[in-house]
Parts: sequence; C-alpha cells; structure tokens
Amino acid sequence: MDETWRMHIGDGQLVATAIHDGHDLRPDVAANMALSDEERLREEDPFTGVWSTMAPTRFISLTSRFEVDLNRPRDKAVYLTPGDAWGLQVWNRQPSAELIAQSLREYDSFYSGIRNVLETIERTFGKFVVFDLHTYNHRRGGPGGVAADQARNPQVNIGTGTMERSRWTNIVDGFMSDLRAYDFPGGALDVRENVKFRGGQFSRWVHETFPKTGCAIAIEFKKFFMDEWTGDADPALVRAIGEALRSTVPGVLEKLG
Repeated sequence: MDETWRMHIGDGQLVATAIHDGHDLRPDVAANMALSDEERLREEDPFTGVWSTMAPTRFISLTSRFEVDLNRPRDKAVYLTPGDAWGLQVWNRQPSAELIAQSLREYDSFYSGIRNVLETIERTFGKFVVFDLHTYNHRRGGPGGVAADQARNPQVNIGTGTMERSRWTNIVDGFMSDLRAYDFPGGALDVRENVKFRGGQFSRWVHETFPKTGCAIAIEFKKFFMDEWTGDADPALVRAIGEALRSTVPGVLEKLG
C-alpha cells in the first residue's frame, strides 16, 4: 500500500492531526474521479499540515478526503452520492467494491496506527490533548460571491460537541482564551464554540476510545486567510495562524498537568 498518511512521533502529551490536508489519489481513484484538482482542493484543508508542527506528535494525511474521509464514520468514509459531498458529482461511474475496500483499508490503517500511538502516550503520561485541525469554506456562492454571515461563521470554530465538556473545561476555556489573546494581524481572532461545527468522527472516536484520558479539540479555521476558489493564500496570515496555535500550547500543557 502506498503511503497515505504520515506520522511524526515526539515526546509529550500534545498531538496534532491534519486529516484533510492531503490531496493525493491512488491511480484507480484518479482514473474514476469526476472532479478537477481545483474542485477537490476547495473542500480539502490546505495548510493544516503546516500548522500541526506545533505538536511533537502529529498525523498528516497525504490522501484526499475524496479517496477516503477519515473524519466520517467508516460506512460513510467513501463518498458515494452527491449528498455525501456538498452536492458534488465525485465519480465518473460508481466505484467498484474493490476500490471502496482498498480505501477502507487505508481508513482502518490510520485508526489502528493512531490508536497505538495514543495508547502509548496514555500509558506514559496519563492524559493527552489532540488538536484536530481543519478549515472551512465561507464563499460558496462563487469567487465573486458574498461571504457567509459572520454571525454564524466565526474565524475559528471550536468543536467540543463530542466530548464530556465538564471534564475538560479548564483546558478548552484556557485554549480559547489564549487564542483570542494572541496579537493577530488585523485584530483579535473571532473564536467561538460549536457555532458552525461540533466536531466530527475523529474527535468522537478519541472521546469514545479514551473517555477519561483523551481531549480532542476540533479546530476549524474559516478560509479568511486564502481564496478558497483559487487556492491562493496570504503567507503572512498562514504564518500568523500557526503562531497563534503555538501560543496556546504552554497553557494547555500546564492545565493538563
């Protein structure tokens, strides 16, 4: 099997994941893909792999979510209908059983690999925090379309809907406070909880698998730092987001103990 995700193992209680950062496709998937590179990129999460470097241990997907979506339940991890994929026609023809099976083997490999790593961290340190990094679109009306209503689309959406919130109050509240306090270009980041997203399957899996020891914070950055239609980004804002995330690490680790 070709490499579909990359793992960096370090020391400590912080893990970062960029499970929608990938853009690659297997040859059999690419041959049946109806979407252009640009259409796929629009729904992927570029730069999350770069931001993940604030954590000593990190998992970065190399494969497009259009091959297998690691943030969906296993039975929904391969998009089969437009309804699974924002109304997009993903395939030239219905994918074969073998194509689907191969993609699900990648899915199982990822979850097996990260489970082994998290179990090791749990045994060593007792508890851990995962920064589950994502981005989201806010100009779905087209390149010249009006941006989505800011009241319902914060610059940073923190998804905590899959965790036992009271168990991790100090960590989550401190993380959001530190992110807001960072001296971000143009003014403080608009950071809100469970407005646009509440967290996906990956964070849910962490909390179900490690209910008392694992805190997965689903972090969704609105694509205000880039043109979601062309893929062009503002390098200064990309760097600033990475530094803003890095600024939260000391407080998270101090509260985790």
